[in-house]
Amino acid sequence: MTGQSGISGEFVRQKTLKNSIHCSGVGLHSGAKINMTLLPAPANTGVVFRRVDINGGNNEVKASWENAVETPLCTTLVGQDGIKIATIEHLMSALAGYEIDNVVVELNGAEVPVMDGSAAPFVFLIECAGTVEQDTPRRALRIIEHVETSESHRSASVAPGKGFSINFEIDFDSRAVGRQEWFVEVSQTSFKREVSRARTFGFLQEFDKLLELGLARGGSLDNAVVISGDTVMNEGGLRYDDEFVRHKVLDSIGDLYLIGGPIIGHFHGVRAGHALTLRLIKSLFAQESAWEWVDMTHSDLMPPLAAPARLQPAVAAQA
Repeated sequence: MTGQSGISGEFVRQKTLKNSIHCSGVGLHSGAKINMTLLPAPANTGVVFRRVDINGGNNEVKASWENAVETPLCTTLVGQDGIKIATIEHLMSALAGYEIDNVVVELNGAEVPVMDGSAAPFVFLIECAGTVEQDTPRRALRIIEHVETSESHRSASVAPGKGFSINFEIDFDSRAVGRQEWFVEVSQTSFKREVSRARTFGFLQEFDKLLELGLARGGSLDNAVVISGDTVMNEGGLRYDDEFVRHKVLDSIGDLYLIGGPIIGHFHGVRAGHALTLRLIKSLFAQESAWEWVDMTHSDLMPPLAAPARLQPAVAAQA
């Protein structure tokens, strides 16, 4: 379903990077050293991943829910000829949080580097590269009807709402995590301050099983919060008291950006993971009366970003 925004106001323009920028790191699950370059892209390109280690014309995969597959503990894209790009969620979250519509992501391997396990290093890269507005309105998916996907003890849903907001709930047996719930109205400011630094986490007792499954080969205390029993093992402790639920929000922002643009509405997750969020997106698009594409106006943005924000250079990746 498509339509034009019924709210008056200047259209929000699409954005891309002003300059290319490079980084390298380790793949969380593969353990391989990965080089990554973010490049500017024309309007309406979207987010496109390019495998530079593969020769030929089929080395690109668009970041779309239609190319996503359910995999344990990460979000994975599969393109033509089975080309895979794994663990895209933290980078996608940073792109969504900083409203980057068009970018080409070059990788020399099958996984986005994990960096420190959060989105903060990718925020730092975006701020260093700078951004530029493009002469094309930004398209957003406005939620019109409530849509929910659920299974035993977990659920994910979207509902109509102003701007883009998220409420997430988690519940773990470990007293280091326990039950946590957090709500945020997503803007560039709130993303950087309240979301971006939250790291991925895991339990030490599950590590050997993950290795047997070919996962977490690059995992360490440098790129994840590790919990042993009821204790956080990381020397510096947590970055937020509720860092665990905030990271689930970070993941959700990245996974929902596979829709192909920003959402105008509210997302609610209860112990939801990557797979359930993907199923929600599929259910949403199957119900054409539940959504419409609109040209986004500044009235659609959450305060305080009701007007174009000017990026300020970061002092460090963890600023």
